Amino acid sequence: MKRKTALLCALLACAYLWVFLVLQYAQPRTITLRIGLFAGSNWNVPQGDSYAFLDTVAARFEATHPGVKIRYVSGILQEDYSEWLAEQELSGTMPDLFFLPSEDFALYAGLDALRDLTPFIEADPACDLAGFYPAPLADGIEDGRYYALPVECVPRLMFVNKTLLSREGIPLPHDDWTWEDFLAICRRVTRDTDGDGRVDQFGVYGYTWEDAVVTSGATLFWDQERASRFADARVEDALRFLIDLHQLPEIREARERDFDLGRVAFRPFNFAAYRAYRPYPWRIKKATDFEWECVRLPKGPAGANTSPIQTLLMAMSAQTSHKDLAWEFLKAISTEKENQHLVLEKTAALPVRRDVLEAATPEEIFGAGTGESDRSPHAISAVLDDGKSPDRFQGYAAVMRLADQRIQEIVDGVRPFDNALNQLQKEVNALLQETP
Repeated sequence: MKRKTALLCALLACAYLWVFLVLQYAQPRTITLRIGLFAGSNWNVPQGDSYAFLDTVAARFEATHPGVKIRYVSGILQEDYSEWLAEQELSGTMPDLFFLPSEDFALYAGLDALRDLTPFIEADPACDLAGFYPAPLADGIEDGRYYALPVECVPRLMFVNKTLLSREGIPLPHDDWTWEDFLAICRRVTRDTDGDGRVDQFGVYGYTWEDAVVTSGATLFWDQERASRFADARVEDALRFLIDLHQLPEIREARERDFDLGRVAFRPFNFAAYRAYRPYPWRIKKATDFEWECVRLPKGPAGANTSPIQTLLMAMSAQTSHKDLAWEFLKAISTEKENQHLVLEKTAALPVRRDVLEAATPEEIFGAGTGESDRSPHAISAVLDDGKSPDRFQGYAAVMRLADQRIQEIVDGVRPFDNALNQLQKEVNALLQETP
């Protein structure tokens, strides 16, 4: 009897254990994907809910992937994000996926912090990169391998005060306008309008030597970023043009407030500012009494009306233990049309897929109540198609600080123009050779 009782107890214990194990493992396991991102816009413009885009994509992903949760740390300011991300890398607690401004890509690629996405792309027939704009896609490539995919982007364009030009009897420039056209308009509008002896109407504010170089046809760096071409004749043309602009009073006197008050004809800006400030109510706060439009940057004699493109990327951490699931989310946020359309709805940026942007309405791109815009989705798409990614490599920031200083000295007349660019090229090349 005792033996039967013991056997029965053993069987019951096994049964209970079996039921426990079934219940334990029959429940779907929850997998948490951690995402790194910052609060606010990457483009220095107002953005109401900076998490709205990711929250919506995450909700869609969780609905189609039971047992998966998307989590992120909120409240990290944009200016603190790079430091926070670096701390995560050093401590071995990197999020599975993280947003990455294109200017930081070279740093993390150099640290081997990014997982190579090329095998995922090659093995996934659902991943179609053919519809991406070339410049944003190129921002995530290193040595021919994909280490990040673009999520959103903005081109740099020339903002035009339509009201000021109309008052001066000047038509809006066409997209194929030149440096000469630009300089002629600046000369024409620069004047004292109230007779007090001081110039109070200006041609341009915020136009830089990099704006001139990118439209000159020159390439500043080559040989895998180990050599520069500052002595190129097209760079010289760009600097001489910039000096001509600086002969006008407005370059030294115009301020951002002058543009806000409608006293400046031109100002280069990223397109996110156009989307953020043109619609009500931001238009009322930023530009009270003039209408503005955007056109391409003017081109040099050997150049094109090219726009630099800034990109916000998403990368996968080399440390992630959920690489397949992380790839599914990365593919969803970057390549799926429904999620790319959310970029237009939830951010001030533009989608990185051509088919999404070209299918949008003017109101979706420029904002409600902006039907008077002279632009079209296909015109903006053409800007992105022709756009150029700024050079990004380790040591780039130091090189550009040196170039900024030397070129400002040239423009200000502190450094004689003759042979100045040759000397700058030698200094930059020496600095490049020092970079590990």
